[in-house]
Amino acid sequence: MIDHRRLGRELELFLSDPLVGAGLPIWLPAGAAARHAVEEYVRELERQAGYQHVYSPALGRREMYVRSGHLEFFADDMFPPMSLGGDEVMLRPSLCPHHALVFAARGRSWRELPLRVAELGGMYRAERSGVLGGLSRVRAISLNDAHTFCAVEQVGEEVEAVLGLIREAHAALGVRPAGYRLSLRGPGRQYVGDEAGWALAEKLLRAALAGLDYAEAPGEAAFYGPKIDIQIRDAAGRESTISTLQLDFDKPERFDLSYTGPDGARRRPVMVHRSLVGSMERLFAYLIEVHEGAFPAWYAPVHLRVLPVDDGQSGAAADLVRRAVIGGLRAEVDRGGSLGARIRDAARRKTPYVAVVGPREAARGEVSLRLRGGRALDPVPVAEALALIGRVVDTRAASLLPAG
Repeated sequence: MIDHRRLGRELELFLSDPLVGAGLPIWLPAGAAARHAVEEYVRELERQAGYQHVYSPALGRREMYVRSGHLEFFADDMFPPMSLGGDEVMLRPSLCPHHALVFAARGRSWRELPLRVAELGGMYRAERSGVLGGLSRVRAISLNDAHTFCAVEQVGEEVEAVLGLIREAHAALGVRPAGYRLSLRGPGRQYVGDEAGWALAEKLLRAALAGLDYAEAPGEAAFYGPKIDIQIRDAAGRESTISTLQLDFDKPERFDLSYTGPDGARRRPVMVHRSLVGSMERLFAYLIEVHEGAFPAWYAPVHLRVLPVDDGQSGAAADLVRRAVIGGLRAEVDRGGSLGARIRDAARRKTPYVAVVGPREAARGEVSLRLRGGRALDPVPVAEALALIGRVVDTRAASLLPAG
């Protein structure tokens, strides 16, 4: 069976070390390079969609989580308070309280809405040891998160736009959703807010899902509101949530958020929580498995591995890597062992492109590219080979050869 933990070790993507602790993975250089490429893509996608990015601390005073409702409704999943200079501070279990304070930083007008605040930030959950595993369930979470503050009449359009962004991001990454889930209140759990707010939130989410095939999941709502979850299945067939969208009438009330309406009256915004691709940890647990470690070229850890046939081509190989790196590619030289062994190692590492540089190629300023999978291309000038790889990476193509 395909297992991201095994592939993560073989491809040197991440490390779990008992000295650090369970559920606290270390991203190794190859995994960090792939993750960084995905983070850059998501941030740019959000920027173009009108999101403003912020940084906020992973700690907060206990008082903030009392106000947000997390300590009342989510305490079992939080780490205990720490005493610091007379204050009790806590690792945050979510980013929404900090983002509520971003909105509250100054007076707001209806003309600013929707106000979209985004962050790829750290949060922490006190998960039980028995449920932890690789990257799929961790205690230190790097979440692609955002919160939109908008008027009630803007919610429908905002939700539709978010679902469109989710579909776009999933297509680029190679995510294959298993379906939509409308997560609702259920018996035996505590929720905040009043009946009218919940009914309106559910009505708005149902409207956004009109025409889509979805399942209802009573009892899976967040404690502050219903949500749309986009589900995936791992290699073992287990279902989990990768992307989510939630409506929240409660946090704006708790943090006394308001904006000035067209009539000059003070109004309460709606808070839309959303994550396009979820946490980097769960996302990559899935991507490693669905691609079997052979990521699309644009977020592969190394785009191009250069193999000189012998020491006589070391200078040409180093120059090729230099030009590739200047052109924005991730490239490395491999000089160790026989050429056959190095080709096999590149295949083991799932490298999209391998450039073999022999005496003839070095003399002519050419390179012979081998594609992941074994196909060999005819020798071409170095500039042409780099342009080919660059087009595939820049367009985030699924194929290793440019269309047309």
